[in-house]
Amino acid sequence: MQVAATPDQARTILGAMRDIASIGGALSDADRASIVAAARYIFRLDLPPDLAGLASADATRLRALAGDLSNEAVSFATVMAFVDGKLDDAKLKAVLKLASALGVRDDFVDDVTQLAQGHLQDATGHMIRANLESLTGRTMGADEAMPWFLPYKQKPDPALAARFRALHALPPTTFGHMFAAFYEKNKYAFPGDEAALNIGFAVPHDSTHVLAGYDTTPRGEILTSTLTAAMHHSHAMSGHVLPVILSWHLGIALNDVAGAAKGALDPQEFWHAWARGEHVTADLFDPSWDFWSATTKPIDKVRGEVGLAN
Repeated sequence: MQVAATPDQARTILGAMRDIASIGGALSDADRASIVAAARYIFRLDLPPDLAGLASADATRLRALAGDLSNEAVSFATVMAFVDGKLDDAKLKAVLKLASALGVRDDFVDDVTQLAQGHLQDATGHMIRANLESLTGRTMGADEAMPWFLPYKQKPDPALAARFRALHALPPTTFGHMFAAFYEKNKYAFPGDEAALNIGFAVPHDSTHVLAGYDTTPRGEILTSTLTAAMHHSHAMSGHVLPVILSWHLGIALNDVAGAAKGALDPQEFWHAWARGEHVTADLFDPSWDFWSATTKPIDKVRGEVGLAN
């Protein structure tokens, strides 16, 4: 869902992003690139590389924001607190101050509070639960994560795995063939195989990879999850954006499935992925999206149908 902002409102949000990034010192190159990219992809505004003319977001200007725009301002400012790849208490506390001023009480603000207080395990535990709820539509405990993600370890489904393998036989230009080729290239087990991930996660997540054109490097995983957050909406920040930033940019592993790396946030393509997700017309994580029907169609047709042609 694309949030409509006037140019003045957009510049207020961008100013808030700059305010967070500049706490504790001068803006980094990554900070500036990130803000310029957010202006371009999210708000269709052109900012100079040095951000000249971008004013601070003072209280008067912030009061002009409301509802979804307030949430967007705090979400974007939260991302800026992590662009330089570390947990910075001063930046996190500034995000909380902004959230309080705008009345934003989304659950990701609680995660930022826990991180600012040094309660990393509590924050990541909630992110895991939020991710599961986003994927399944029901509340689950963190101890249920691995059994849900790896259901075939105890109960393989050979018929399901065979159905996925049969996608190889489809014409090379079809989405189904390319989905199977993606699995072959990455040496992934198909849902149903003992080592495979749950079809409820694997199909929409990997379909997003294939249709959006993102690889499985840490950078590609951040972009895929960012697009997912903007496309799927449910626990966007707490269940998708924050977990991958912590995992793939700060090197903090949340679970045995996700892994971890440092420095993988692309400050420009991150916002491009977010904007692409906002313009998606069919949520691939919605159970109503028919994966199997899509597999027989040319991939370019499927990209057009779901809004990922660009």
